[in-house]
Amino acid sequence: MTRQIYDIDPWLKPYKAAIDSRHRRILADMRKLAGDGPLSQAVNNHIYYPLHKEGNRWVIREWAPNASRIFLIGDFNNWKRTEAYSFSPVGAGNWELSLPEMFLHHGDLYKLWIEWPGGGGERLPAYVRRVVQDPETKIFSAQVWAPEPYEWKYGKPSGRPHPLIYECHIGMSSEQEKVSTFSEFRMKVLPRVKRLGYNVLQIMALQEHPYYGSFGYQVSNFFALSSRFGTPEEFKALVDEAHRLGIAVIMDIVHSHSVSNETEGLSRLDGHDDLYFYKGSAGYHPAWGSRCFDYGKDEVKYFLLSNCKFWMEEYHLDGFRFDGVTSMIYWDHGLGKDFGDYSLYFDSGVDENAVSYLALANILIHEINHEAITIAEDVSGMAGLAAPFKSGGVGFDFRMAMGIADHWIKWIKELRDEQWSMGEMWWELTNKRVDEKTISYAECHDQALVGDKTIIFRLADKEMYTSMSKSTPSLTVERAVALHKMIRLVTLATCGGGYLNFMGNEFGHPEWIDFPREGNGWSYKYARRQWSLADRDDLRYGGLQAFDAEMIKYVKRERVLNSAPEQLYVDEAAKILIFKRGNSIFAFNFNPSESFVGYEFGAPDGEYVLAFSSDEAEFGGFSRLQKGERHVTVGGRLSLYLPSRVAAVFRKAL
Repeated sequence: MTRQIYDIDPWLKPYKAAIDSRHRRILADMRKLAGDGPLSQAVNNHIYYPLHKEGNRWVIREWAPNASRIFLIGDFNNWKRTEAYSFSPVGAGNWELSLPEMFLHHGDLYKLWIEWPGGGGERLPAYVRRVVQDPETKIFSAQVWAPEPYEWKYGKPSGRPHPLIYECHIGMSSEQEKVSTFSEFRMKVLPRVKRLGYNVLQIMALQEHPYYGSFGYQVSNFFALSSRFGTPEEFKALVDEAHRLGIAVIMDIVHSHSVSNETEGLSRLDGHDDLYFYKGSAGYHPAWGSRCFDYGKDEVKYFLLSNCKFWMEEYHLDGFRFDGVTSMIYWDHGLGKDFGDYSLYFDSGVDENAVSYLALANILIHEINHEAITIAEDVSGMAGLAAPFKSGGVGFDFRMAMGIADHWIKWIKELRDEQWSMGEMWWELTNKRVDEKTISYAECHDQALVGDKTIIFRLADKEMYTSMSKSTPSLTVERAVALHKMIRLVTLATCGGGYLNFMGNEFGHPEWIDFPREGNGWSYKYARRQWSLADRDDLRYGGLQAFDAEMIKYVKRERVLNSAPEQLYVDEAAKILIFKRGNSIFAFNFNPSESFVGYEFGAPDGEYVLAFSSDEAEFGGFSRLQKGERHVTVGGRLSLYLPSRVAAVFRKAL
């Protein structure tokens, strides 16, 4: 019998009734949508509504119950409202237009003109699959897209029980000051990801968004691949190539809100303020200036669930990282709230409509592909969010361990190195619910945005500009390089199931991310990645990159993450943290000045070989340890040389 989350965590016992009630509600919602059949068979709005071919005719449909008339306007009719392109109502608030094949052609631009009592205006179809922006007027239009079908060459990779995620943004992936493309990423960046050893590519900003600088989080067209990066076929080629290389591809999917734009987005599509969104103030996000979905409406659930199915089927994606989950599941969006009480996960402040939708999304995604990856971005720590649905959870495979990055910032920013607590570090890195898996990271794209600082920038500060050459001595930069490696390794080695890195951070990419905007003269200078820095032999960046690749490949090769981390020794005075995971021992000396000879601690009996250390010369270190050196336990104790600011990894000889 499946253990329920309140059987695993005794602190959840008082909320047993609420958890069971939530579970029953989700099942009832699923039956309402799918009857007694699979949810994945009942969700097909992405086929029914968008412009598509049915035999030798074009068909397009729209859900617009408040509309009085709908016209298709575009290149083909000089953007005029004519009867030949007038939709007909077909019931349940749906409208339909069927046209002979010759009426529309690949590449034609079009929009809807929707009239409603007291008004009307241009709109883009809710299920539009292709949207392009005029380079001069900046106006977005839908585009007829009907090329020869893409022929997939490679199957999907096997499951990823321990995702090693390379988070990326296509547009800023070029070294040139411009918006990069899917094809450029496939040819130039994807090989780097393969060499580094990451096995999952997480791509941001794929859904169309009017404002480039939003990082893709203000979505207007949920089914449209952003055309600023290239064509759907070029993206499919990227995914296909990633699969050839054995790399799974997941996307940042934004179902937490929608851009408030009316001519590009869903807001007031048929004149009603609450077509897709909650009525009144609940339909507006107070912090983001965007619209909030009404997850209680069946039509909205079908829309969002179909969106998940569409991206998986059309682009062969292997899963999703759901953005803004905290904002979704609480009526106050979690703003300014300290989630220190379990009751907050089950009281009236929770939007149970949203919780139910997320559970249904996970059920659907795993019906389509049982090896798919789903990740929740949630800062509230809602109990059960990443627990199996059958156990009373919501069903995500992982949650983002968002507190870890915050603590690294806190320790670096507020404490001297001598004040770092090894016990606190261990607690923050390993503290998680026993029934949930997490994705750990030292920093993601959030820490790289303008106004914040990456780890390397916090450590090196202005000397990033003057002392990253190997020929320029700098104690500040040596400290930065040493801690950058140690921080990333200890975060990876203690992770709760998976690990994430944002592109370029593996080699300590300098400066910040700042998208073109009026305040910077619409410059792309900081919205790019300077890959050449890591390829130059005279700079220190290459050593950081080489170390990152070594640690990623090691945990994969040795299957380190198949076991849980076990603390062996914490020495607050010496600043030593030692733990084992599987057949590996990870020893960290965070002491800023002292090295220790013959440092003893209790360890499982056996012989241990130094697999690698952060002090190797190729990683920008001083070669104080010899790779391959062997150590044998004596009386259940191991004795090691632990240089200052060095991490060493020992593999048990089998």
